[in-house]
Amino acid sequence: MTAKGEKRFSYTVLVLPAVLIYLAVVAFPTIFSVMLSLTNYNGGPIFGNSNIEFVGFRSYIWMFTEPVGNFYTSLKNNMLIVCVSVFGQIPLGFALAYVLARKLIRRGTGFFQSMIYLPNVISPIIIGVLFRAFIISPQSVYMEIVRFFNPDAVFAISTRPMVPVLIVILWMFTGFYMLIFLAHMQRIDPSIIEAARIDGAKESQILRYIVLPSMVSEIVTCAILAIAGSLRTFDLLYAMTAGGPAGQTKVLSLFMFESAFRGAPNYPLANAISTVMVLISIVLIIIVRQVGKFLNRGEA
Repeated sequence: MTAKGEKRFSYTVLVLPAVLIYLAVVAFPTIFSVMLSLTNYNGGPIFGNSNIEFVGFRSYIWMFTEPVGNFYTSLKNNMLIVCVSVFGQIPLGFALAYVLARKLIRRGTGFFQSMIYLPNVISPIIIGVLFRAFIISPQSVYMEIVRFFNPDAVFAISTRPMVPVLIVILWMFTGFYMLIFLAHMQRIDPSIIEAARIDGAKESQILRYIVLPSMVSEIVTCAILAIAGSLRTFDLLYAMTAGGPAGQTKVLSLFMFESAFRGAPNYPLANAISTVMVLISIVLIIIVRQVGKFLNRGEA
């Protein structure tokens, strides 16, 4: 065997296990899910459906035209979470990281960094249960305080149930992006910033002309992570509201869960929802990557 052949064989041996695992864990389930969404499979003989037939896009058509509007409510709530994640968590995490990296707070930076990141080490289920008991529940401490000062405000809060959910999501995951930005900001050569300060650059100019251009790739990466995480949000919402009241806080993952595991199973519909979620995620990620390429060209 030649040196080139040995090199190719070693690459194949090293890569093959990862490729097989990817095909088994990601590629095959994805293809199987899409195929199942085009059939009438509803659980097999146990649920009186022994024959699997190809029915085309019937589940997709029903999902987009159902009178209850579960899909559109879930999609709207998911888009709200995406907006809060991309335009809330990332800018706030960037600002906090900049304050800590530039040591604009002289004392207690380690304490603030730990406290901001702390929600990420707590299970989302625990956070959801705590906020449900102490804030969202009609008998919670927060509601009792609101009722004491302004009884009419309780009704106003109950008509906007997604607001406390979005606040919790903003609080919970901001520290994750702060840590990513902080790690990359600490890699910027301090001599460049010092030279800029000697030349008379203000803090805003350092941020605009030195820090931001060097962080475009990290911002795009965080936006992709935020989009992917927002579309698969399940555990926190399930623990906090379980989609209530009256389905007003339902998201696509909860809609998929209810279609598959609550009442009579509708696996084609659940797989159709998951396929749409993947397509939405791909479209949004492509948009973010294109914006990132445009910004990189602009900086160049």
